[in-house]
Amino acid sequence: MTSSTPTSPHGSAHQKVCHCQTQTDALKPLLGGSGPGSQAHRRRRRVLSKDGRSNVRIEHVSGRGALYLRDPWTTFVDMQWRYKLVLFSATFVGTWFTFGLLWYLLALVHGDLLEFEPPANHTLCVMQMQTLTGAFLFSLETQTTIGYGFRCITEECPSAIVLLIVQLLITTAMEIFITGTFLAKVARPKKRGETVRFSQHAVIANHDGRPCLMIRVANMRKSLLLGCQVTGKLLQPCVSKEGETVRLDQRNVSFSVDTASESPFLILPLTFYHIIDNDSPLRGWAAKGGGWTDPELADFELLVMMSSTVEPTSATCQVRTSYLPDEILWGYEFPPIVSLSPIGKYVADLAYFDKVVKAKTPPLFKQSPPTSRQSYSGSGGDEGGDPEKMQLEQSYREGGEERGRMRDSSPFSVRISNV
Repeated sequence: MTSSTPTSPHGSAHQKVCHCQTQTDALKPLLGGSGPGSQAHRRRRRVLSKDGRSNVRIEHVSGRGALYLRDPWTTFVDMQWRYKLVLFSATFVGTWFTFGLLWYLLALVHGDLLEFEPPANHTLCVMQMQTLTGAFLFSLETQTTIGYGFRCITEECPSAIVLLIVQLLITTAMEIFITGTFLAKVARPKKRGETVRFSQHAVIANHDGRPCLMIRVANMRKSLLLGCQVTGKLLQPCVSKEGETVRLDQRNVSFSVDTASESPFLILPLTFYHIIDNDSPLRGWAAKGGGWTDPELADFELLVMMSSTVEPTSATCQVRTSYLPDEILWGYEFPPIVSLSPIGKYVADLAYFDKVVKAKTPPLFKQSPPTSRQSYSGSGGDEGGDPEKMQLEQSYREGGEERGRMRDSSPFSVRISNV
């Protein structure tokens, strides 16, 4: 990972760097020609977009509005900014005008309005509030605690004091809720996840003598991400043993990092590996050298998720992306992007982040023959059965025979038929 970046742009044939935006020549043989299967595969939509957004639409949900209103906090936090700003403005202006009407009705009932021509010795509930405009301005000054001193409440109307307390309590709770949703939306770890970058393509090449699926992850900020864990899900259609068609069957794809730690901190761009062996869900696809010409093997989507902890806030964030079969390059590898500067600092050149090079040796996946433990068959001679099931049956038989001998040797033993 700490090897130097190639300084000379002219190298050997296998070191020719290809931009990910100009991979058309390299991808032509990987798309399986111009058959109908490849055309359908090109039009295949993603479950998850490259930037981690869901492409799933939920329809025909009864009572969706009531479900959203039961959880107003999440509803307001998930709301888009344009709607949130409109709601913010409408809420404040609406409460100012609503309580302004209540103050106007109070003045109307008490006879404080100008059209009533109150006498000189008449004490107003609110000084200098004798019109609807004055009532609106008094409501605004009360809610925002401006306090110009020109309009003020008197002791003449106890109902005015009650209305003042009610307005302050309601509007204060409303401001706390709206301000909290604003802060929660701004401080969401989702924004921090946008500064984490996945490679545009995944590559398959030999690593330590074994074919591996490799992806590259980089942190765009200086603040660290701690405890990074990368997991994968392979989505593909399948038919169960009962004949049920599963459109998106999920299978786990494990990834390991190229360092000794399983939970590294993302200070430098890292490469995560998935070893393609007999337990890998990609074994059938890899056994055919990528399986690009087989529409059944090439009909899948690989979802990759990275969960980590943001060091400054200790918040947990998750970054997601997906790879279609034509975005997984068979026989390519990532060039080194970390070099050592003359002053002794490590430099990560992200100009090479999305570039790939042709591997020196193409990956070769061979399914290993079954082990002696897997090929073990019991005395019944059922060669087509499940090896683990046959092993459990054999151990159960041996245990039963041992328990039978112990019971026979006991003077108080009673023989019971094994049903």
